[in-house]
Amino acid sequence: MRQHAPRPGPEGPAPPVWTGRATNRMQWLPAVGGVACLALGIRLAVVSSWASGIAPLLMAVIGCVAVGLLVLFGTLAFVQVAVRVDDHAMEVRCGHIGVPRRRIPLSHVVGAEFDPSVTPRQWGGWGYRWRPEKGTAVIVRRGEGLVLRLGDGRIFTVTVDDAESGVHAIRGLLRRAAPPAPTGPASV
Repeated sequence: MRQHAPRPGPEGPAPPVWTGRATNRMQWLPAVGGVACLALGIRLAVVSSWASGIAPLLMAVIGCVAVGLLVLFGTLAFVQVAVRVDDHAMEVRCGHIGVPRRRIPLSHVVGAEFDPSVTPRQWGGWGYRWRPEKGTAVIVRRGEGLVLRLGDGRIFTVTVDDAESGVHAIRGLLRRAAPPAPTGPASV
């Protein structure tokens, strides 16, 4: 976790940019399985005798390669997540290449909360998740998470290290962006 300004407190100023990360090394295990499946498909294509029947062998090769690629890229996309909050938006990037990506303008955010215990079980697994009763989430590991309440009533959750300081940063940015409230009755 990096911050480019002092850690925000309840009264302190919000940093201009807050960044956080979370990783899940366990996702490498299914990725290795995907590589193995991909290697099996390539081995079948190169070593097998194509004279015994082209259709079954072609289906096996294509199936192994397709499953291998899907598992490999599907798991590598959720090995890590990077969250960046600035005075305009919160951006969430997954994996090493940053895809899938979600950008939520702070003008759409009405509140931010800290959840000390987000688990993949609550959301139905790791990855980019949607549940009608809970909203949308990016879950790469169990642990603390940042929960945004959006103006349209939806909720977005992301697991990230030091989520509590991210919540403080977002709240500070929301307070700073809010128009000043009127102090008394308007006189005509």
